[in-house]
Amino acid sequence: MTLPYATLLAFTRFVDRTGPAKASFVCGLRRQRESGGGFNPHGQLIKALKSDIQFRTGGTHLGEVAHTVRPHWQRLYAALTEGAARYVKSLGDPADVWLMPTHEALAIVGDLPVKVTAHFGLRFEDGHSEAVRLYFDEQPPTKEIVTATLHLLQAHMAHILPHAEPVLVDVRRGVTHRMQPVGSSASDVDRWLAGEAAGFSAIWRAPV
Repeated sequence: MTLPYATLLAFTRFVDRTGPAKASFVCGLRRQRESGGGFNPHGQLIKALKSDIQFRTGGTHLGEVAHTVRPHWQRLYAALTEGAARYVKSLGDPADVWLMPTHEALAIVGDLPVKVTAHFGLRFEDGHSEAVRLYFDEQPPTKEIVTATLHLLQAHMAHILPHAEPVLVDVRRGVTHRMQPVGSSASDVDRWLAGEAAGFSAIWRAPV
């Protein structure tokens, strides 16, 4: 049996589920990993979004990719590119934003390895930086997804993009989520995520 392991996307989707849906989700991930399956349909959109930022083209590449992507994915891209273009415009003057590389980090949450990555980094004219994680799902991200994603990015920011602020962009709606003061302390979030990680690992190791 393969050892338990999760990407940031998989782990945050897990923490957002309840009851039997958690077990079904992890079992599906395990089967996918053992079979070597899996495909990311968003790759071309991410490339177009980054190109619009890098070349200061204000959504031109996003508009093009919505029409040139394979027919099977055109409906998905039509739902994503409008919000992605709004996000690009929300960044302000294109001349004041620079695309930055980021690095992946390996977090150990409880005893579960989690690969923590941003999709890209940004540096702004005023000197502040952001490590941007994109969210593509049809439903808006829940509080649990936002909290887990931003907390894990922040905890490993020294490796991902030093001194940057973590942000989660809801691509379909063009909405940016940032860390907010909450009633729970960082240690409370750590304990919550460690408990979720223990559950993930137990399900993964359970015989089918």
